[in-house]
Amino acid sequence: MKKQFWLMVCLAFCLTLLTGTPVFAEKAIKVGIVDCYSGPPSTYTNDVRDAFKLATDKINAKGGVLGRKIEFVTRDDKFKVDVGLSAAKELLMRENVDILMGTINSSLALAISDLAKTEKIPFLVTFSKSDKITGENGHRYVFSMNENTAMAGKAGAVGLAKKPFVKYWIAGDDYEYGHAIADGVWENLKKLKPEVQLLGQSWWKVGEPDFTPYITAILSAKPDAVIVATGGRACVPFLKAAQATGFNKQIPFFMHTATELSTLEPLGLDAPEGVIGTSNYQFYYPDTPENQAFVKDFKDAFGRYPRVGALYGYITAVFMANAYQKAGEVNTEKFIDALEGMSVDSPIGKLTLRKEDHQVMFPMFMGVTKKAEGYNFLIATDIVTIPGEEVMPTVEEINKARGKK
Repeated sequence: MKKQFWLMVCLAFCLTLLTGTPVFAEKAIKVGIVDCYSGPPSTYTNDVRDAFKLATDKINAKGGVLGRKIEFVTRDDKFKVDVGLSAAKELLMRENVDILMGTINSSLALAISDLAKTEKIPFLVTFSKSDKITGENGHRYVFSMNENTAMAGKAGAVGLAKKPFVKYWIAGDDYEYGHAIADGVWENLKKLKPEVQLLGQSWWKVGEPDFTPYITAILSAKPDAVIVATGGRACVPFLKAAQATGFNKQIPFFMHTATELSTLEPLGLDAPEGVIGTSNYQFYYPDTPENQAFVKDFKDAFGRYPRVGALYGYITAVFMANAYQKAGEVNTEKFIDALEGMSVDSPIGKLTLRKEDHQVMFPMFMGVTKKAEGYNFLIATDIVTIPGEEVMPTVEEINKARGKK
């Protein structure tokens, strides 16, 4: 058996020299991705998948990780918890994946997180933004590869606290993400500016087709500003409604992700100007060689500019490969130990995955939507960078949320 093994290794080495293409002697590292690839959320999730592929293709072309190729399979959760959870179980039992990855649906992410904890398999969350994922419901086997609602809330509050607004209205999707982002902004804003007042709230069901009645009610209440807490499915439809009703011209509003290309590109030049938004990534910011190279590689591969999801997918692959390399073997517990506290280079600079809560410490870029010459969609202007350290919940806050002293 040993002779056969070394013969295979030698043959693989010779083929690699002859063809320039690595031949993998070991079984592939298999990743199972559960995400929403149908309907409006796909404007975010396709980039996660594509950038993950871009990164893993590069890794595999250089010999993979520990002599193994990284492969992945996807399942469409259709933005439904029961569908997504069944898909995750199927990936574990039938596909025998080494790692689970996804999803944009926060409620589903929490459900898969529970499954990952039970099955002791790493789950790398790539778009769900509930702070419960790495907060009160956090555990050894779950990691957040994007910013969460606590971080977005702090960033939004920092920006809004500098505005003259006092009387607010909150409106958003009536599910996990909507309430989490609204609470994150409002609780932090009250601490930074105690004089703020909440006039009222509006909550619509996920998939709401008509925002006009809600906008009309908000306008009649005459707040100084509105905190709009919409998830991936409603961002584009809500901005479209805001433009159609002139909402943005009558009352200023903040919406996390409002300045992202994922949200703005589908609307073209019909997106509303003057909307305050936050994001972790813009293809034009920061204007550094690293980001320019990433944009070029992504555009060459897929024929479009990378959106925020591309950053999440790309760094997930980089963290994954580096952690396995550091662990020295494909072993779940050693992989987790290696991943905790790890830092990697990215298109937006060095990023660290905090050991205490498994949250990547992303900076936040706050800007205002505006038309710009040379683009057939709106971009973010007047961008202000808020460092990750300033928007992260403290370790003490995490421990308190988890019931630890």
